[in-house]
Amino acid sequence: MTWLSHEWRLLCRSRFALVALLLLLALSSLAVISGLSEIARQQQTIARLAKLQQDELAAQQPKLTHQGDAGTVAYYTFLGTWAPPSSAAFLAIGLRDTAPYVLRVRALALQTQLHEGEVFNPELALAGRFDFAFVLVYLAPLILIALLYDLVSGERHAGRLSTLLALPGAVRSLWLRRCALRASLVFACLCLPMLGGAYVSGMPAAAGGGVLFVIFAYVVFWAGLALSVVTRGGSSIANATTLMGGWAVLMLVLPTVGNAVLTQSLPVRQGVELMLAQREAVHGAWDLSREDTMQQFFRTHPQWQHTPPLPAGFHWKWYYAFQQLGDERVAPQVAAYREGLLARQRWSERLGWLLPGVGVQAILHHMAATDLPAQLSYQDAIAAFHSRLRAYYYPYLFNEVRFGPDDFAQIPHFRPAHADGSVPKESVWALGIAAGLMAIVGVRAGRRVGQG
Repeated sequence: MTWLSHEWRLLCRSRFALVALLLLLALSSLAVISGLSEIARQQQTIARLAKLQQDELAAQQPKLTHQGDAGTVAYYTFLGTWAPPSSAAFLAIGLRDTAPYVLRVRALALQTQLHEGEVFNPELALAGRFDFAFVLVYLAPLILIALLYDLVSGERHAGRLSTLLALPGAVRSLWLRRCALRASLVFACLCLPMLGGAYVSGMPAAAGGGVLFVIFAYVVFWAGLALSVVTRGGSSIANATTLMGGWAVLMLVLPTVGNAVLTQSLPVRQGVELMLAQREAVHGAWDLSREDTMQQFFRTHPQWQHTPPLPAGFHWKWYYAFQQLGDERVAPQVAAYREGLLARQRWSERLGWLLPGVGVQAILHHMAATDLPAQLSYQDAIAAFHSRLRAYYYPYLFNEVRFGPDDFAQIPHFRPAHADGSVPKESVWALGIAAGLMAIVGVRAGRRVGQG
């Protein structure tokens, strides 16, 4: 390992290289700490709201059950749902920064309750979250470029390149060794904070290994790309300009163009539009005949058809019937909305097969369970819980059974699903292939300098 100690001593003489590595280590550590703090804050919020709900239900129970009316209980009782963060969520906050991870629902029309959380100031989310995914995807390539842009041209500028090339067989792998050392140090600066965060969050070893592979492949891709540019014989300024231009195209221009194409090719209605459409359907029911509303409800729910008829005046069974009809009225629009979102997600992942930066983001967000499928899965869990609520209240409503304190204690409560994400194998394979191909290109370019 004499060459390693020699190259390490040369690297240590460069204050710029040491500062760049220390900066990357500091940014990675800060991103991990920030991510852990955000996830801890979210966990505390979930725990605090759960305690508040218990206290609220205990205070409401005597008041709501005094009349024994299930409709009143169902109307005024809000029940909490939540999406617990996964052990890898600190790496990529994703949609947890903008989409609700805690939502209180009741037995009224569901879509309005689901999409009220989408109303937020978009300017607040424009800058994005500073997390580990941001450091890895955007900043790590810049550090690699800073460490490698003058790998060969710096020796030429110092007047040592001709002497190095004259040494028989001495430089055939010189550039590869120097590039490998710098890339390894970048990899270490990224991995050490990540492993510390994984230990604190209790991330499974398999998930941690998957993240390490993603980091390794991404660093190899950019190291190979940089090596293929800096060994062409250009000046340091030309190399830096070319690499920065490549970074801008791969990380900014092409993803923006791809996103614009997907937006135009796969138009998707906003969730707020679904909320408004459902509100129109629900509010319009007040002007319709109660008997027509009930007959329409009984066509899709015949099990309640032979229950006692509506009395004169307002009755809760009619109210909840047109609330559910509001959900059923917009069901085709909801299905189209979700399919449009998932189609965009699938094409975004395919775009990531060609653009490693996009691919790494998609992989990390999927592993962290902070992407669109995870958010839709949370909505599915809310919908399933909402169906349980309706199934619990309806026998009391339609059979006009008294609802007492014991019944209040049996109201269903939300149980979240397992939070940890999975590894998107196709995207990981695509990233590995891209890194392998770029490594081959870089190795061949590095050896050509030695042959010259």
